[in-house]
Amino acid sequence: MSTLIAVAEFTDLDSAQQFVKRTRWELRELWRVRVFPDRYQLIDVNKDYFELRGIGYRDPGIVPLLRLVNAAFDPATIHEPTVSEYKEFPTGRRWAWAHDRVM
Repeated sequence: MSTLIAVAEFTDLDSAQQFVKRTRWELRELWRVRVFPDRYQLIDVNKDYFELRGIGYRDPGIVPLLRLVNAAFDPATIHEPTVSEYKEFPTGRRWAWAHDRVM
């Protein structure tokens, strides 16, 4: 059964990022993120979730929010419309060792 843990409404990116950093520890291991045109849901393995309203996949600020939870998504196509109700991405993407170094 899904349980809504917290809801907040944001229009600026900094406040939304701070909210995600504070409340994500109230969830178990992160599992998925759903991005609607007007909201963002972060879901854990128990299907508990929290929701940010006012920021969706159409907004440019969604990319830093998805990177904050290591979601596996394509930044080039995230803003494109979809026929489904939302876009869903797995979280917890891992980086290879030394991915940021030039060899």
